[in-house]
Amino acid sequence: MNIFVFLSVLLITFSFVFYFYYKTKQFRTSLPIRKNWYAAMASMALGSFIVFFGINQLLLFHTVVTYIVAGIFIILGIGLIVYNFKAAKHYRSFLDEETRLNK
Repeated sequence: MNIFVFLSVLLITFSFVFYFYYKTKQFRTSLPIRKNWYAAMASMALGSFIVFFGINQLLLFHTVVTYIVAGIFIILGIGLIVYNFKAAKHYRSFLDEETRLNK
């Protein structure tokens, strides 16, 4: 059980780092489609943070309230990941064209 808690904390940390990485990239770029793509990627990382946090709480605490709150976190996080995956996929198709036009 301790290895799963350690793994969930590691995944929480990675998703948090990727969230700040993509947010920083979003603020530093001036191209609008690339900015939207970075925002979608950051939101996907935030969704994974929420999912892994919910899983971590399930592993640590075993009460009914924890199961309900962790379930809400996991469902919300999966929703964020799915929605922003579709958005990132949409914006990804325009990145090369935007780069080519703005050189």
